[in-house]
Amino acid sequence: MERLLGSAGGRSSLLALLVFLTLQLRLGSGACPCREPELCKPISGSRDFEVLVFDIGGSNWKYYNWTHITTVAIFGKYDPELMCYAHSRGARVVLKGDVAVTKIVDPAFRAAWINQQVELAKRQYMDGINIDIEQEVAKSSPEYYALTALVKETTDAFHKEIPGSQVTFDIAWCPDCVDKRCYNYTGIAESCDFVFVMSYDEQSQVWSDCIARANAPFNQTIAGYEQYIRMGIDPYKIVMGVPWYGYDYTCLSLTKDHICSIAKVPFRGAPCSDAAGRQVPYKGIMSQEKSSFTGILWNDEYEAPFLEYKAPNGIFHQVWFDDPRSISLKAAYVTERGLRGIGMWNGDCLDYSGGYVAQEQTEAMWEALTPD
Repeated sequence: MERLLGSAGGRSSLLALLVFLTLQLRLGSGACPCREPELCKPISGSRDFEVLVFDIGGSNWKYYNWTHITTVAIFGKYDPELMCYAHSRGARVVLKGDVAVTKIVDPAFRAAWINQQVELAKRQYMDGINIDIEQEVAKSSPEYYALTALVKETTDAFHKEIPGSQVTFDIAWCPDCVDKRCYNYTGIAESCDFVFVMSYDEQSQVWSDCIARANAPFNQTIAGYEQYIRMGIDPYKIVMGVPWYGYDYTCLSLTKDHICSIAKVPFRGAPCSDAAGRQVPYKGIMSQEKSSFTGILWNDEYEAPFLEYKAPNGIFHQVWFDDPRSISLKAAYVTERGLRGIGMWNGDCLDYSGGYVAQEQTEAMWEALTPD
């Protein structure tokens, strides 16, 4: 110790060591997994435009377009290498938070759950939490008020324990009790850093004709944002979510006018739903285009692309999805309306295999998020 104190270089080394040890004590007991200890520090500050990526695990993150990414929400297995790399690019890495709403009515349970999340984030050198609760909640019920309290208490705890941390909450594409999720949306938005609007699966409850439709029609999507804003939510506390996947529907019948009748699959009271189809990632849809007898078509009403194909068993299918054209329209709205940013579910839906065509398609989807 005396030798270290004997020179300016020694004093600098000691100071760096003390800073690092303090960081270890504050953030977790495990050794920093990054080559540079500085990368284990929480990301502080914010950028003017948020680009939030949901990562579901694996190694595809190595091929993401990191130019604009500001937050990565880990919905798969935690990867310390991903954390280190994201921090090197100035991007936050946040936990997924989910808990039974019936349990959070108890304040003691809430406090314990929040403490667990904070400690986990510290141990993993993460920068916050994305709360993804998509359960039924009745308006003015005990769960209604408890959920708002949970968000506020989580935000307060993270901000206190991890300076610069970020707490966000995922909300439905519109506030009209979608799938019986009647949340206190204004209260939740006020209680966290921003809300992420899941503008997809918009056909989860279909009350009209049982036909295939766009996953996230432009006008329907934008109407949802306008409702939130009219409720009093500051546009800058809203991040738009877009789907990097679509739905493949089996048609009971398919007309020349592209009307695909689908099976009646009820969901939470509605007679029809997108559960009649199956989710397909964008990379799968691009592969399906090769066997399509229509190629990619455009629907002017929904401002969304679709295609049709005939399966080997002779059954017709209709596939609805989003592509760079439809996403660019939504991204333009984000800019014009002054929303905080954009994000997608999920970052692993694209083809990162490296082929020329796949590379072009993948890059176009990333670029569509941030129009000039």
